[in-house]
Amino acid sequence: MGRHLVFIGAGHAHLTAITNLARYTEKGHNVTVISSGAYHYYSGMSPGMLSGLYTPREIRFNVKRLTETRGGEFIEDNVLSVDPAKRVLRLKSGKSVDYDVVSFNTGSEIDTGPVDASFDNVFKVKPVENMFTARCRILELLKKGPVDIVVVGGGPAGVEMAANAWRLVHDKEGDAAVTLISRGKILHRFPAKVRKRVVKSLTARGIVLKEDAAVDRNTGEVFHMVNGEEVPFDVAFVATGTKPSALFAESGIPTGPDGGLSVNGYLQSVKYPGIFGGGDCIRFEPRPLDRVGVFAVRQNPILLHNLEAALSGGDFREFKPQEVYLLIFNLGDGTAVLVRKSLVFGGSLAFKLKDRIDRKFMKVFQLSGELEESVDCDSWK
Repeated sequence: MGRHLVFIGAGHAHLTAITNLARYTEKGHNVTVISSGAYHYYSGMSPGMLSGLYTPREIRFNVKRLTETRGGEFIEDNVLSVDPAKRVLRLKSGKSVDYDVVSFNTGSEIDTGPVDASFDNVFKVKPVENMFTARCRILELLKKGPVDIVVVGGGPAGVEMAANAWRLVHDKEGDAAVTLISRGKILHRFPAKVRKRVVKSLTARGIVLKEDAAVDRNTGEVFHMVNGEEVPFDVAFVATGTKPSALFAESGIPTGPDGGLSVNGYLQSVKYPGIFGGGDCIRFEPRPLDRVGVFAVRQNPILLHNLEAALSGGDFREFKPQEVYLLIFNLGDGTAVLVRKSLVFGGSLAFKLKDRIDRKFMKVFQLSGELEESVDCDSWK
């Protein structure tokens, strides 16, 4: 007798399984995908969408069509709570969905800290769709005169957003000031030579760096700093670190210190065998993992196999994360900085490598006519 498999979120760790739904449906199982939107956007190309290097259609997957053409049911909704004992999901719409096996890939959300992101000109860098809305806002403001753009957050996301906001303004021959605010030193967790390259690149383009500068509060027009300084803005981006959703803790499911779903080496809940997860929303108990896309991508085949084993029987496969991984930062001017352990180099070659890797990843899963779609600021929803 068939069982019910439910995917929550259509992020990087679920794409292989959703692409191969026939693995489950051919054995008589029912599959449902629940996601907040019909599209999933690739965060690795998000800064490039802000600058205009990539169009929305180039960095997204039509998960609804991908699901339905492979025999699954797609529900556009959000999960508000989980009853792991009864195996029931309660949705924002008021509906309930039963499951036998469920897998979560709900990503992470921005931990805004003291920043009030409720203003319509303050954009959290997640969800990725925000970046196209921000692009449209900046383009509209540039028609009227000078624009002050502020990015809060000195990590990789903040650096890439500041650099690509500059690219957007530069390409449109607009007049704007770009400021990057960092509570500590920019990219302080990375080797000194990475920081040196990035700082040199940003300052050479006139991007103002405010390091060791903490935000106290903000209005819709000004950041009030702890040191008493005021930083005005017309558009602001918040890239102040991420955290998993509170969904798991509020549902009584074991989590790590950060609220991520606690999973074992099989990407399975440490308490509830019918619950699995991958990507930024989990706490991998064998060892903590950085929130980088490479782990989610490499969890793809493990989840594909283990979900099938949970439904139909068979041995589980263990996820063995790599110790060393590659990071490449898009600096918005046709260059990038590549980091792999002690290896660091930058320039146009680094960006070309990033672009090639990203486009290759997109090509694998863009199977639903995404590149034939057209999106502009007037039609964007």
